Amino acid sequence: MGIDISDLSVAYGTEKVISGLTLNIPEGCFFTLLGPSGCGKTTLLRTIAGFVPTCGGTIRFGGLDVTRLPPHRRAIGMVFQDYALFPDKTVVQNVGYGLRARGEKGTAARLKIDEALERVGLGALGDRHPAALSGGQRQRVALARALVIKPQVLLMDEPLSNLDAKLRIQIRETITELQREANITTVFVTHDQEEALSMSDLVGVMNRGAVEQLGTPQEIYARPLTGYVADFVGSANRLSADLRPHAQGLIEADIGPARILASDALVAPAEKGLLILRPEDLKITPAAQEGVQSVPATVRGRQYLGAKTSYRLDLGGAIEVTAESHETGHDRYAPGDRVSLGIDPALARVIAK
Repeated sequence: MGIDISDLSVAYGTEKVISGLTLNIPEGCFFTLLGPSGCGKTTLLRTIAGFVPTCGGTIRFGGLDVTRLPPHRRAIGMVFQDYALFPDKTVVQNVGYGLRARGEKGTAARLKIDEALERVGLGALGDRHPAALSGGQRQRVALARALVIKPQVLLMDEPLSNLDAKLRIQIRETITELQREANITTVFVTHDQEEALSMSDLVGVMNRGAVEQLGTPQEIYARPLTGYVADFVGSANRLSADLRPHAQGLIEADIGPARILASDALVAPAEKGLLILRPEDLKITPAAQEGVQSVPATVRGRQYLGAKTSYRLDLGGAIEVTAESHETGHDRYAPGDRVSLGIDPALARVIAK
């Protein structure tokens, strides 16, 4: 079932942390709330779950108003950041907790538990206690416990944050596979942009209790609507610019030491705005290339990162940008080198300040 949130407000005491938020999450969607600590994403998730009361607005699951219902009556499965497993109970007992709370027991319940454990690859570990499991295994137990009750909505609060980088990739693949298989509407909270981009159907980037931009991972990354979104999702050079219309529908962005043409604009001509340049979209060459928009630059610093090198480039007039090179010999430039920075207008973007 889908989730419809209308004019939602949430407060802690006299401080409003969410005000007038409206959001529609389609049925079967893997939806991610992405943002830094303190932006309101976990508060919103816990409000959807019923752990945090509202002070205005409504929450509906598939048309049913659940705003005033307690968590156990909302048909949700919840996966917490700290796993929240019972240390004195076995894996089987932990996974079966939700079934027992619903009055299910005996052979029928055990079959459901065994099926859930097999789905997360823990069929042989049912008799172990949490202390005898790795972090990844404990997280999969928590996932099996959430799925065994066959919830209509799955809520996940930064479930991968306690895992190492390699294990995070493995577990997020498990989560997305199980979510697709079960077709459960899922709300996933994270501050990790890679998780959000790789797992989600839709992403809501949160800032100060509001969803600043909602879209597919591709839309959020390639077409950020604000400087905040551009900077938080991926890395971006944000340069203040005076904007003027140009021929063939292009926008000329005057950043001081250079005038750069951009083809994608969400601001009216002749306004001040931000020029957004992704580091990976900038091409560094020893000299200007014919037919390519380019700006002269001086290398001020570099970081060798294995598959790429990140360069800090001075364009003059106290304007610096970061550019990445992935080509063979990408670490060839040294601080002090004069280079040319190629900028494709199709990949340059101007937005309102």
